[in-house]
Amino acid sequence: MKTRALMSLTALLGLAGCATTPKPPPDETAPPPAVPAQTEQPQATSPEAAAPARPESVPATPLRQPKPMELVVLARPDTPIVSFRLVFHTGSVDDPKGKEGLTALTARLMAEGGTQKLSASQLLEALYPMAAELDVFVDKEFTAFSGRVHKDFLTRFQDIFTDVLLAPRLDAAELERLRANAISDVENGLRSANDEALGKVALDALIYEGHPYAHFTGGTVQGLKAITLDDVKAHAQRVFTQDRLVIGLAGAVDDALAQALGSRLSALPATGAPRVELPAVPTTAGRTVIIQKPTLSTAVSMGYVSTIRRGDPDFFPVAFAMSNLGEHRQSIGVLFTELREKRGLNYGDYAYAEHFIESPGTTYNRTNIARTQQDLSLWIRPVVPANGVFATRGAVFFLDQMVKEGIPQERFELMRGFLQGYTRLWEQTDQRRLGYAIDGLFYGTPDFLEQYRQAMSKMTPRSVQEALRRRVQPEALNFAFVTEDAQGLAKTLRAGEPKPITYASPKPEELLTQDRSISSSKLPLRPEAIQILPAQQFMEK
Repeated sequence: MKTRALMSLTALLGLAGCATTPKPPPDETAPPPAVPAQTEQPQATSPEAAAPARPESVPATPLRQPKPMELVVLARPDTPIVSFRLVFHTGSVDDPKGKEGLTALTARLMAEGGTQKLSASQLLEALYPMAAELDVFVDKEFTAFSGRVHKDFLTRFQDIFTDVLLAPRLDAAELERLRANAISDVENGLRSANDEALGKVALDALIYEGHPYAHFTGGTVQGLKAITLDDVKAHAQRVFTQDRLVIGLAGAVDDALAQALGSRLSALPATGAPRVELPAVPTTAGRTVIIQKPTLSTAVSMGYVSTIRRGDPDFFPVAFAMSNLGEHRQSIGVLFTELREKRGLNYGDYAYAEHFIESPGTTYNRTNIARTQQDLSLWIRPVVPANGVFATRGAVFFLDQMVKEGIPQERFELMRGFLQGYTRLWEQTDQRRLGYAIDGLFYGTPDFLEQYRQAMSKMTPRSVQEALRRRVQPEALNFAFVTEDAQGLAKTLRAGEPKPITYASPKPEELLTQDRSISSSKLPLRPEAIQILPAQQFMEK
């Protein structure tokens, strides 16, 4: 397991020398990528103009489809390491009803359960002396098999890596072992040990209710129990196919390696199941779910299904603004400063213009979790229950303030300078560069991070605020809480009365005045749309 690195802001800004991702070949059949609209427009509406009405639903505009087994190569002669990234356009949306978790369990059995030549234990024994990495991650629409090895062991590793896909052992005993782990991840991990993750998954289930995104990627307890070995074998043939695959290579690679890998992977089924047709998502607002479980704190997640994703002209300014509120563990964020540093409410408070899943060992989002329908979200790392409502109101207060008042010029310049450097850290490894390049094929956003940096250089506080007023609606938020006294919290939320807090030490009068505004502000939730669900029932079936 990699060691989690905690870097200071100074160190983060200092590491800005990574290469940018080269452009993939243009797709002549696809529409041109959206042009970022961060420059001032002559006829732009004023920030005070009324925001457009929110649509009744978010349509499922399909992602772009690369050609079968499209190749992305990022060669680097200065490294002896070779990185592989095989990304399939399949994820938990392909799980059959009643067998939720099938895609994740199938992928894990392929990656960890051994090959026809090697048992699961022999697979580990073969990788260890090479110091090689082999992993898989499954999200809603994508599954990424990743590998990394020194070029001295390339031939041996390539055989093993491709056998994982072409000749997996799919052993019954290994299926039972990995099934037990997956069920434990739901029962003992998600429900019991990780309130933060539970709140985020509960928000997904709430805002995507009735949609293939709604269930936990790892599956449900009863869904996992229903899966058979025959299900796994058939599913591998249905979704891990050539027409769903993008091949990524980086580091010490050449044409011979690319050709050899493509030749081997051509043994995969050419086609399989048709891609799932995702439905539109109703833009419900003000709904609340409270997950009840024994816990000493309250975790809060809030958000809604967004009308934008990468490639939309408003994506960059909205992403910039949400970073201003605060990304993962960034002490520069407004929410982090206001709720943690000034008020001591909790550990961290974060906001995102697209779905966030932490890449292990980093503070950055994973790559290859592209989604047809994205969500805007804010989440509050567990807070003392007595302060849960105030912290929630605080997050909404500062979001609403940013939309209505914009970002002050001095603060704007600070964030622009920070993100110009910080975004370079997002592409500091070959695996991450491959991930962004592959995501760019599906979103139609080649050189995504360089586009972002160029867009930031042209943004102004006014252009960002105009995008916020067009596309960000605090009144559209939905809420997921994880707490012990669910009935008490529901009663407080329904009453909507001021909920002030007290401090153990004196605070400036300016802060206390702002606190009175926060504690008396109304959360954009509907009292009749509050539901309570025991944790033991969540993701059961």
